[in-house]
Amino acid sequence: MAAKKVCKPFPAPIPFKKLLGPSFIILALGLGSGEVILWPFLASIYGLGIAWGALLGITFQYFMNMEIERYTLVKGQSVFVGMSEMFKAAPYWFIASTFIGFGIPGIIAASAKVASHLLGMEEHKYIAIGFLIVIGVILSAGKTVYGMMEKLTRTVLLVGTPFVFILAIFIAGPADWGALAQGFVGIGEVAKDNPAGFWFLPAGISFATFLAAFAYAGAGGNLNLTQSIYVKEKGYGMGKYAQRMAGLFTSKRDEAVKLVGEECDYSKTSLANFRKWWKLISAEHFIIFWCMGLLTMSLLMLLSYTTVFKQGGVEGEGIQFVINEGIVIGESIAPIVGTLFLAAVVIMLFQTQLGVADSTSRIMAENFALKRMDKTKKAKINLSKIYFTFVWAQIAFGTVLFLLDFKNPIVLIVLGAVINAVAMFVHLGLVNWMNMRKLPKEVQAPLWRKFVMLGIFLFFGFFSIVTIVSQLGKFGLF
Repeated sequence: MAAKKVCKPFPAPIPFKKLLGPSFIILALGLGSGEVILWPFLASIYGLGIAWGALLGITFQYFMNMEIERYTLVKGQSVFVGMSEMFKAAPYWFIASTFIGFGIPGIIAASAKVASHLLGMEEHKYIAIGFLIVIGVILSAGKTVYGMMEKLTRTVLLVGTPFVFILAIFIAGPADWGALAQGFVGIGEVAKDNPAGFWFLPAGISFATFLAAFAYAGAGGNLNLTQSIYVKEKGYGMGKYAQRMAGLFTSKRDEAVKLVGEECDYSKTSLANFRKWWKLISAEHFIIFWCMGLLTMSLLMLLSYTTVFKQGGVEGEGIQFVINEGIVIGESIAPIVGTLFLAAVVIMLFQTQLGVADSTSRIMAENFALKRMDKTKKAKINLSKIYFTFVWAQIAFGTVLFLLDFKNPIVLIVLGAVINAVAMFVHLGLVNWMNMRKLPKEVQAPLWRKFVMLGIFLFFGFFSIVTIVSQLGKFGLF
């Protein structure tokens, strides 16, 4: 007769200051794709009338991330454990969609392109390969991977955002801030390609690029799901009882860890503690992810608008708009400031690729481990070794693409983002269905949140279908 599983009490909440961390990481994952590249890229071409998309996109992701956190807060395990129990094929999907969507190295290509400009070099692919190798070394060297990532991302965000804010104050005028405010409600100004102005979507905009930016207004794709892993490692709620993953060069690298969480006793005290935790993590995610994320995106769009769009648009292709921004900032304030701006872009993009490599490797490692544990019937597994295998596999894949001359940053980022928008549609449905099936009603989302999540699910489904059809139409398939 099997022993009865012991249910543990829901831990009391920790102070708000100690709670900070996971939202910095999930926000930083979007810096190099949505915040620094795609939304400013669109603003450089169409102006600020598309700012509503960034506002709506990051709001959608706030609600998505909180439902992902809800599951881990209660179960003390990642959402991947729960989904693998309900859908046996789920681990295969998450490994494949994550590797395809994020193995494409668009973010580090953008970082290397800007770095090559600063160094006076024409070719950037070898810089990109070097950056990838450095990322592998950094991720392999931490005592615990999560602790190292939290410190790095927090530093980059707390230094980078004020720097961009100061630049915006110096560069933008009252009319520019007014255009940003109008853009949040979908009002686009008169431009060469839109002589009458526009509402919401300008004429000529690529559905694929807009969907890519929308999906990356925050983290994007399966990256949102790593919020579950990070809050578990931070010890939120029932995650207090979870084990942490060690670095490659530590004495604990061979330690087996348990992926399945502890069951909550759902007593009155436990439910009261859950509600306290929920208020705290909602506030933490709103302040760090939503407020700081929207502020950063808005300021970077504003800089792109004032330095590129108002100067006649982009001369050159793709990532050139960022370089043009640095040139105009240097001419408007001082050459050293323009150089510092471009250096900051290189660091933010590099840090984003670092975070993406960590997050995607966690996703694939945990899903691979779940399938292996299912076959071997073992309760624990060496997650660190699997994790680092996926880290270096992605680095090898990106290196091969660069050597084959696939190196255009915008093309790579948009391609990856469209794939990831479809992945978001899938995991939205899976996570919300799982929460309704596996969580007790006392800790489920209220009805209004369930309707919000349904609306987000349908939105991504509609936009994904429209984008896929429009892209296939270019090849004469529709």
